[in-house]
Amino acid sequence: MRRESALAAGAVGVVVLAVVAAVLVPGALADPSEDRPVRPGPVTIADMEISAGDVTGDTVTLNVGTRLSHRGPPARNVSLRVQAVDTESGLVESTRTVSVGNLSEEREVAVPTNLTVEREGGYRIRAVVYRDGERIDSGARELRGLEALQPAYARSDVRFASADALPPVSFAVAEAGEDRTTLDMQVALTNEGDEQPSDLRVTVTLRQADSNIVANRTAVDVGSIRPGRTATVETRLTVPAGYNYYVDAVLWKDGVVIDSTRGAANLDPSETISVNETRRDVELEVGDFTRGDGQGGDRPRPEATGMPTAGGGPGFGVGVAVVAVVAAALFARRWTK
Repeated sequence: MRRESALAAGAVGVVVLAVVAAVLVPGALADPSEDRPVRPGPVTIADMEISAGDVTGDTVTLNVGTRLSHRGPPARNVSLRVQAVDTESGLVESTRTVSVGNLSEEREVAVPTNLTVEREGGYRIRAVVYRDGERIDSGARELRGLEALQPAYARSDVRFASADALPPVSFAVAEAGEDRTTLDMQVALTNEGDEQPSDLRVTVTLRQADSNIVANRTAVDVGSIRPGRTATVETRLTVPAGYNYYVDAVLWKDGVVIDSTRGAANLDPSETISVNETRRDVELEVGDFTRGDGQGGDRPRPEATGMPTAGGGPGFGVGVAVVAVVAAALFARRWTK
């Protein structure tokens, strides 16, 4: 009974001391989380989308949409810096900094930015997230082949025909004289789009193959070509006889070169020329999004195969092998004696 009384008295004493401490020391029993600073929630780059905006003859505006993901407690004073770095020189071509503000809800936020760069080569688009001036996350994406983007004034779906059975430029001899030859030229064009342009023209130039001197040229207006159809443009040119010529055909739209092609006209029976065409398709490529600094590891080195190399590397050559055979023969002869 005395033990229970002692425990009860002790409990009462603890309660009394707590009440006295609360009265004498305000805030002694307050929730410690109220005074302790709350750690801000993380903000990361979830994705980056890039599209082409205004395209001119020299520059292109890149529309960069960066998606930021916020989780946890509020994050204050968030900002985003986006840069375009030339992949060849490593120089920063354009920089934009956007203030995002405070992020309180757990969600993704799209932050649009615009970067204007030259319309050539490739760029590394790099994004860095800051919170109160402190860098907390980064990501990057690469672009290549920006020269494939055409300005609005140079866009046309009409091109020179590329079928094997239908060359873009062909000719026939209309009149053959001792000094002059008249050629009937035909240029094949294909409309690969859905519209029917009417402001096109073709220039045909004949250049003497050895001297590159222009022998004759003409310009022909292109009629209306329906979508998906192929049409031929005809013209007649007279040039000196007995020479070989390169035929250069250029497609124009309102003073802008849209497409070009080259053919050959062999009028010299003793020598012929051919057109060496090397076509390279250049397309706009967008690399995958990478987190952090985007730096990859070292490439694995190929393992040694033990096979001899074709260079002057270490090892026995042919001369050493011959000396070894002769020495072995002499040794065997001496041994037999």
